[in-house]
Amino acid sequence: MSEWWASLHFLRPQWLWLLLTVPTIYLSFRIRDDVRSRWKRYIDPALLDHLIVARRRRWRFRPIHMISFLIFLGVIAVAGPTWRREQPPFTEDKALLVIALDLSDTMNAIDLDPTRLERVKLKLRDLLKVRKGGRTALFVYAKTAHMVLPFTTDDSLFDLYLSSLSTSLMPVEGKNTANALRTIEDFLKGETVPATVLFITDGIEPQALPAFRQLSEQQENQNDILVMGVGTSAGGPVRASGNGFLSDSSGRRIYSKLDVNALRALSDIGIAATTLTLNDDDIQWIQRRVQHHLEAVQQKNPKTRWIDEGYWLTIPIATIAVFWFRKGWTVRWTSTSTVLAVVFVLPSTQIPSGRSWLDLWLTHDQQGRYYFEKGAYQKAADKFDDPLWRGIAFARAGQYENALNAFALCDSAEAWYNQGNALAHLAKYPEAVEAYQQSLARHHPWPEAQENLALVQSLIPKAKDKDKDEEQEIPPNVPPDQMKFDEKGKKGKKTQIQLDPQKMADIWMRNIQTTPADFLRRSFAIQAAQEHRP
Repeated sequence: MSEWWASLHFLRPQWLWLLLTVPTIYLSFRIRDDVRSRWKRYIDPALLDHLIVARRRRWRFRPIHMISFLIFLGVIAVAGPTWRREQPPFTEDKALLVIALDLSDTMNAIDLDPTRLERVKLKLRDLLKVRKGGRTALFVYAKTAHMVLPFTTDDSLFDLYLSSLSTSLMPVEGKNTANALRTIEDFLKGETVPATVLFITDGIEPQALPAFRQLSEQQENQNDILVMGVGTSAGGPVRASGNGFLSDSSGRRIYSKLDVNALRALSDIGIAATTLTLNDDDIQWIQRRVQHHLEAVQQKNPKTRWIDEGYWLTIPIATIAVFWFRKGWTVRWTSTSTVLAVVFVLPSTQIPSGRSWLDLWLTHDQQGRYYFEKGAYQKAADKFDDPLWRGIAFARAGQYENALNAFALCDSAEAWYNQGNALAHLAKYPEAVEAYQQSLARHHPWPEAQENLALVQSLIPKAKDKDKDEEQEIPPNVPPDQMKFDEKGKKGKKTQIQLDPQKMADIWMRNIQTTPADFLRRSFAIQAAQEHRP
């Protein structure tokens, strides 16, 4: 509430001077309605007191009250009240989420059925459904931290790797949450969009709290940290990787409890924390926090425009105006009509003839946005004054030449980026490469532009080898391990193999004999060995 009140201001504050007309009109009406002031010049005051019939002192809603209130609301609406910024166009409007999943042995505790880890997997699948295509990355950690997936919108790929996760994949036993936090912060350094990092764990070790505190106190840090605690305060035995349960040196089973005190300590230093629930309350809480964090950071961006919220006042204005048609509710003096004309009609007097009725209420860009959201891209392109939006509408309609002409009217990074997209659709790959380079020169880093640039560069046909007779072609049905190489040393000559990328991908996929779990286990072991290498 305090943030909303602090951000409240008016886009056109000069219109607020018209609020002075409200007390002026009201006082003039009261003076005109005073019988004593009208007749005191013609009738002796002593006689006038006996001729005036006193009115009943009962307040009722009269036309002057309606007019005054309508003028007040109209002036506020025209002044343009605002308290929030709009999201910048042509940028990713999905908040980034990095999931850091604890894979230490205690995540195999059975206080949650069937285990903590399996319950978390179910919860993460529900979270992906709520995110609806948002970019999500996945990290796992124990004593070491490893990336499983970078940012992706492919839910099926995410689910494939999520299903393969187990505590046995981690190369080193233990838990080092501070190391995982540093690894993820290094990963996010190249991102221009603020991200939210969600730690899912059954406890935060005390030596990791200073790292969280330091991160929360950094003014330049735009990433938000959330923690979800998994488990119960009563705890449960920890299932072993094979059969049975973990036990200590004396043979007693090891019980693991949710570290509630650590979660409270995180809340004390400004890190939001929650616990895994049986319903969707935790999922909704996470999604609200993720979206709110993105909006809060974008609100601070001075390049975004303030949203004019004055149109909301048209609802009470229309509701009160309904009483105007009630019999006897007529204001008979022209000053009120003049003020109403100034407030409501004057802003529309610049409308030339021949325009549609919507021009009285919506700007061309607003009309274009209306048709754009309805899928009528051709109508939207005809309405838009903004060249960027007009180009986007042309592109959605498949008219890439017209879209290219519209984008060419601007010299911004977004305009060059969209020019590159239009040129790529027209198969003008060299020109598209130049457009993407111009975009990156104005806005760098830009992951989407960099990816598109690399893709278009790969589509440009390479110069053919002069020695065509020495080129060797490999049949598409020959797997990679059966490809023949020249073993004659210096007598051999380099050859360039040209295969269809789709066929090559099919060849490799047919020869993959490992599972995602095996791949991750080997990858984590190699990374851990490199970290501990002196």
